[in-house]
Amino acid sequence: MRLFIALCAALGLAGCANSGTGPVPPKTVDEVDLQRYQGTWYELARLPLLFQRNCAQSEAHYQLQGDGSLAVTNRCRGQDGEWQEVIGRAEPQVAGETDKLWVHFDSGFSQVIPGLSKGDYWVLYLDDDYRTALVGSPDHDHLWLLSRTPEVAPATRDTLLKVANDRGYAVEELVWRTPDAKIP
Repeated sequence: MRLFIALCAALGLAGCANSGTGPVPPKTVDEVDLQRYQGTWYELARLPLLFQRNCAQSEAHYQLQGDGSLAVTNRCRGQDGEWQEVIGRAEPQVAGETDKLWVHFDSGFSQVIPGLSKGDYWVLYLDDDYRTALVGSPDHDHLWLLSRTPEVAPATRDTLLKVANDRGYAVEELVWRTPDAKIP
């Protein structure tokens, strides 16, 4: 009987373990009210990304569409002060669930290889007032700390860092927004 109980316990634990397919996906918020989420979000920090390597400041503008998707305009300001932008669209990965979105961007690559311009946009944290958010990818490779303002109070910053760390993101690798005073 003890052997049977031990085997059942071992099988139960094995069923709870990660199957070795990669990191455990992070917890997301339960629901995002896209009507409240739309508007401008400023990037406070991000994990390093090749396509954002020259961005000193970034911001995203979301506008809710009639079909429930979001029109997306991402802007990047380089150290030289020049702005660049890319246009895209965000839509739920699963109909009716708004915490996990696909984001598609229009680019030369999207015409040739459509999958390259599509990425995970998981809302990991969102404060009650829709003033700050954490957005990332399930593989923990992408993370953005977002706010409705270009700067936040230290306590708010600490909250975002704690949640990101608790979700398994490498917060020590974050690239922080360059202050306005340091850009021409």
